Amino acid sequence: MSTLQVGSILLGTTRPQELRDWYCRVLAPEYSGEGPFDLGGVLLVIDQRDDVSPVNGEPGRVIVNFHVENFDAAAEQLRAAGVEWVVPVVDRAMGRFGTFADPDGNLLQVIEFAPNAHATTTA
Repeated sequence: MSTLQVGSILLGTTRPQELRDWYCRVLAPEYSGEGPFDLGGVLLVIDQRDDVSPVNGEPGRVIVNFHVENFDAAAEQLRAAGVEWVVPVVDRAMGRFGTFADPDGNLLQVIEFAPNAHATTTA
């Protein structure tokens, strides 16, 4: 059996151009194309959908996580783009976390894991 790998994330929206402009400004300001955004090897596809509401009624169902090595630098880039945290930045045992939302109410989270957050112990 072959291993499944995430290749893309599809965001369905009633306002594709507005959402596309927001993602470009916030996550990919250097992007100038019309196709999917490459977010570190995973493509983000924004598509017009008539079977979704204008605002995500259950934004906690799926949260897109961005893993960073420098939380402060990522947070400053997001603040400069006008993003506001919907869940304030917090330090936890696993690392530093902050959550923000796109114009449709989809949640996105920035995570800087603590150095040994994924260490496993053997007995």
